[in-house]
Amino acid sequence: MTETNRIFSGVQPTGNLHLGNYLGAIRNWVSLQGEYESLFCLVDMHAITEAQDPKALTASTLEGAASLLAAGIDPEKSLVFVQSQNPAHAELAWIFNCIARIGWLNRMTQFKDKAGKNRENATTGLYVYPVLMAADILAYKATHVPVGDDQKQHLELARDIAQSFNSQFGVDHFPIIEPLIFGTATRVMSLRDGTAKMSKSDASDFSRINLTDDADTIAKKIRKARTDPDPLPGHPDGLAERPEAKNLVAIYAALSNQTPEQICQEFDGATFSTFKPALADLAISILAPMADETARLRADPEYVRGILRTGAEKAREMSQPVLAATKEIVGFLAP
Repeated sequence: MTETNRIFSGVQPTGNLHLGNYLGAIRNWVSLQGEYESLFCLVDMHAITEAQDPKALTASTLEGAASLLAAGIDPEKSLVFVQSQNPAHAELAWIFNCIARIGWLNRMTQFKDKAGKNRENATTGLYVYPVLMAADILAYKATHVPVGDDQKQHLELARDIAQSFNSQFGVDHFPIIEPLIFGTATRVMSLRDGTAKMSKSDASDFSRINLTDDADTIAKKIRKARTDPDPLPGHPDGLAERPEAKNLVAIYAALSNQTPEQICQEFDGATFSTFKPALADLAISILAPMADETARLRADPEYVRGILRTGAEKAREMSQPVLAATKEIVGFLAP
């Protein structure tokens, strides 16, 4: 395959990957492997924009890789690698830091959300995070990026950086990245708060279903998921003011490859004492085998390291000519 159909996407290796990661991204990555030349990256450099325990980061990087493989990412079809094992990301990010404008970064809403009231204490890494994301993509001249709603703004910045670089130096060097937006991507919310996105950083493990959870744990978390006393309606419009109920219906629909309309019709009038066991059975049938495979891979870390090592070698080979040409365009002296 050529650069004209190459995708790049990444996931932070901090904490367990969870159901939101799977339904929102990883499941779609698996389906893309046959259509695009695919690069999937564990973005540990992004992870350290906030303080991490070094040993935990190493362990979670291996665990994240195991979860991706268990979910169906095939190293024979895709590159699976760790961001920090290819220095091209950092080198290109510095060049892009000298292309991007402070005004562009000041508009990034995710920085405002993550920094919160502690903005003055946020790291510069967190501030320039989107510039590194642009380098992640453009180091391989990727043409398409699967994105969720929370990353659309960052992708627009990457497009702006590519266009500005090309314009500043009078070249047609970097492609203008196109987003891949999936109708089947699901925004999964917390099991404890239907208005908050499911997150690895939530203090309560009962707010999420981890891809490492066994069948009993999945069933327990769904049983304890927050709901309301009303029965399910016959149409999703009846869930408009019921965020927890809406979330569970959306999860069921996504896992069963159906629409929320179909699920509401199927369970019209059912109470959650009926719906939750059905959802638990469905979730266990899909997620428990992944957890078993993840556990098997975690027990063989050298195998996982080998896949990551091979992926990083190929990633370096792929990015080297892009970086070399970029440096020449900028005017850096060749070694």
